[in-house]
Amino acid sequence: MAEEHSGLEERIIIKDQHTKEIDLVNRDPKHINEDVVKVDFEDVIAEPVGTYSFDGVWKTSYTTFTVSKYWCYRLLSAVLGIPLAVIWGFLFALISFCHIWAVVPCIKSYLIEIQCVSRIYSLCIHTFCDPLFEALAKICSNVRVAVRKEI
Repeated sequence: MAEEHSGLEERIIIKDQHTKEIDLVNRDPKHINEDVVKVDFEDVIAEPVGTYSFDGVWKTSYTTFTVSKYWCYRLLSAVLGIPLAVIWGFLFALISFCHIWAVVPCIKSYLIEIQCVSRIYSLCIHTFCDPLFEALAKICSNVRVAVRKEI
């Protein structure tokens, strides 16, 4: 009984990871579009002092801009939202797949191979260069430099 209950909880937890609740009020919780698409009527159309249109034209322009922007966005998202979500989902799945199955294994393989090369390189340096530079250091250690001021 306990095993069946834990198995059921495990299935519920796995299901919840893929079908989590969506916040319909705050649709940008990470604020990725905060400065990008906030375009209001005042950001696009402005009349400087002394060149005002009729008040009715101004109010109608404001309403027309706001309503058309709202409904055009809704229409575009209704028509193109789901196909673009599929395309973006496929793209990010492809990127994840390539990263998991190609990039990381290549990097790990490279690091393993370069470790072998590194040991051989280190052995060569210690074998040939260390004695050479130690000999040069002993030769140059007896060099004395004297600074004289001539008048």
